[in-house]
Amino acid sequence: MNVGFDAKRVFHNATGLGNYSRDVLRILHRLRPEHAYFAYTPRPGKLPFDLDGGRFEVRGPRTLLARAFPSLWRTRGVVGDLRRDGIALFHGLSNELPAGIERSGVASVVTIHDLIFERFPELYPPVDRRIYAIKARSAVRRAGLVVAVSEQTARDLVELYGVPRGRIRVVYQTCHEAFRSPVPEERLREVAARYELPQRFLLAVGTIERRKNLLLALRALEGLPGVPLVAVGRPTPYAEELVSFARARGLAGRVRLLSGVSTPDLAAMYRLATLALYPSLFEGFGIPIVEALFSGTPVVTTRGGCFGEAGGPGSAYVDPHDADALRDTIARLLEDEGARARMRDEGLRHAARFSDEAIADGLFAAYDAALAAPR
Repeated sequence: MNVGFDAKRVFHNATGLGNYSRDVLRILHRLRPEHAYFAYTPRPGKLPFDLDGGRFEVRGPRTLLARAFPSLWRTRGVVGDLRRDGIALFHGLSNELPAGIERSGVASVVTIHDLIFERFPELYPPVDRRIYAIKARSAVRRAGLVVAVSEQTARDLVELYGVPRGRIRVVYQTCHEAFRSPVPEERLREVAARYELPQRFLLAVGTIERRKNLLLALRALEGLPGVPLVAVGRPTPYAEELVSFARARGLAGRVRLLSGVSTPDLAAMYRLATLALYPSLFEGFGIPIVEALFSGTPVVTTRGGCFGEAGGPGSAYVDPHDADALRDTIARLLEDEGARARMRDEGLRHAARFSDEAIADGLFAAYDAALAAPR
């Protein structure tokens, strides 16, 4: 079977949606090599994984007109290329599908990562929010089947967009292989020395923005003498609020905000950290939780939403607005090595749900359902 993908973010998005798109293509190419895969992108680039075995082709705009207007080609013109390439099924990997695919005879699946822009509209510029909503609503209406990355996103699709639950399949995400592979002791020592990491520290990973709720972690630090917090992620104006708070409360020496950390370095940091914190208000899934579980690092995150799906029964959960509860939980776990060991073991067992094999099985079950759907 020929399977096509909207692959723009495979080549031109270094985080989030790009990581998901790359993982899908890598996993299916490796575990389902009997199929042929076509990656459609306005601007082709180098794939970041090995293409030994199987069939994988990258497709860009072919005509002068399509090359002159690559965005228009991606959102509409690509449908003609799908038919010419004999594509049986097309997967929109990031919340959108090209116009006209529903009339093309090509089966379609779209992955919806989250509807945060609907749940928390105040966090988005009005124009961006409107564009996201138009694309997502259109895609789920026209797709043969919708893949949600969590049960939380599936519930949002039913509640906010009226998508019948029978048209949705939940297929979880995985994380970069670096977090699932052992890190040599020598590498751990080198990273610890280069970043001047203490023997015990708390690690928070993710864009430093208001939704990630890092101020809660800083408020919890006030009653936890000694232990520092290392936050790794792209800064936004919210980072200045954190810096100001830390200075005003005498925490400046215990809070470090890092950006531009490489994936191999981050994989080592997870394994060096005593606890991983993820106090976010709302997510579609929560990849840093999964990264921590695969790394063997106990997780403290927030109650509700998708976090229980990602963190499993071994993680600790607190109210996202209760700094005292977070402080108490961190203090207890810092003192209880046995509890941390149990969390580590349960976390590794739960992480098996996010293996490459589980994702390949889930995606092809969704593809089979989409191919069987009337078109």
